[in-house]
Amino acid sequence: MNMIILTDLEGAAGVVSFTDQAFPDGKYYQAAKNLLTAQVNAAVEAAVQAGISDILVVDGHGCGGIEYESLHPAARLMHGMAPWTRADMCASVMRRYQLAAIVGQHAMEGTVDGNLNHSQSSRNIAEIRLNDRPIGELAQWALFCGTFDIPLVFVSGDHAACREAEAFVPGITIAAVKEGMSREGAISLSLDKACELIGDQMGKAIKKQSTHPVAPLKWSAPYRIAYRMKHTHPADEKALSGWERVDAYTVAKSGPSLLDVLYA
Repeated sequence: MNMIILTDLEGAAGVVSFTDQAFPDGKYYQAAKNLLTAQVNAAVEAAVQAGISDILVVDGHGCGGIEYESLHPAARLMHGMAPWTRADMCASVMRRYQLAAIVGQHAMEGTVDGNLNHSQSSRNIAEIRLNDRPIGELAQWALFCGTFDIPLVFVSGDHAACREAEAFVPGITIAAVKEGMSREGAISLSLDKACELIGDQMGKAIKKQSTHPVAPLKWSAPYRIAYRMKHTHPADEKALSGWERVDAYTVAKSGPSLLDVLYA
């Protein structure tokens, strides 16, 4: 079997600040990348032990969240400019994989107990709705994988992100490595404990798939995605690129295929 693992920085244990840890000019940005990479490596090692032969790690943090030199040798890394936004180029890669996971997931924007909660852009986006249901990055990835019949079987992140995962993907296995106290405050497990939990739960998720499989997440067509921005100028930019202007802050796009709208 083989697996694709999406990663994000803000859901890693030990990462609690946008300014200091998640942004590339933050004074602890490099240290945060090391924390995430250690947690990703724990997931990769567990996958190897569970019989996964091909593991692709996708660096999903905009400015990069993986320390390449420290990545587990069993994994390959897809990194650079968000490759899954080019669905036409990414489809051939996605079709190679049977299982999907996320390490380092945060909750969607507006989640009161979600540490570092946001949806795609912490600076610009107030809400994303797909077919009038609020979604975040977790549901986007699960649905994207679902278009290729790949189930999302495991998620690690804060408690709020894990709760969100269970709401969207019945039967998913979770590893809650920190408890959000505010948008930039949390109680984190130690790095060793976080890695141990991730490894244990990843192994369980893979083994469980053979007896109690998680289904790929799929929603019915047609599709309409709406972005409500925090300011008018990003809405201006979307409208100029052909999006429907709903109001001063909101733009929308519709299409018959999920790939037409999900990461547009």
